[in-house]
Amino acid sequence: MAVPFGAVTDRPIISLLHGPNLNLLGQREPHIYGTATLDDYVDCVRTVADPFGLDVESTQSNHEGVLVDAIHAARNRCAAVLINPGAFTHYSWAIHDALAAFAGPILEVHISNPNAREAWRHTSVVSPVATGTIVGLGMHGYELAVQAIARRLGLAATTGTPS
Repeated sequence: MAVPFGAVTDRPIISLLHGPNLNLLGQREPHIYGTATLDDYVDCVRTVADPFGLDVESTQSNHEGVLVDAIHAARNRCAAVLINPGAFTHYSWAIHDALAAFAGPILEVHISNPNAREAWRHTSVVSPVATGTIVGLGMHGYELAVQAIARRLGLAATTGTPS
């Protein structure tokens, strides 16, 4: 279910965060990232989250501070954070610190496998504060991340989706 940012809901919320250039999914480097758009990824997360009784609020920004603010806003309101920090993965200590102050599950996900790419992509400053990291599985990685969040929260699917 789509939840407007900051809305009050009786269902637990996943704060779905996407970093820089991910608004160009489907157009930018399709040989690496595929042809699915950011909207396709958000729709996928919402579809997988719904049977677990989870709502999803989505934020994409090319600006580090906007993502830090979204993480702060998720504190004491959202049950989990699912984040693809994009290039911020490798150097944003501000995002690292904001996530460190979040009490719920944090899943870091990457469409491609950064460890199979340029050497500068091999270090994540987000991983040390993440509950788990899923890389290289494209959209399936997002599906697995939602299932992992649901399991961490002790939620079972209502439509037969394994938890």
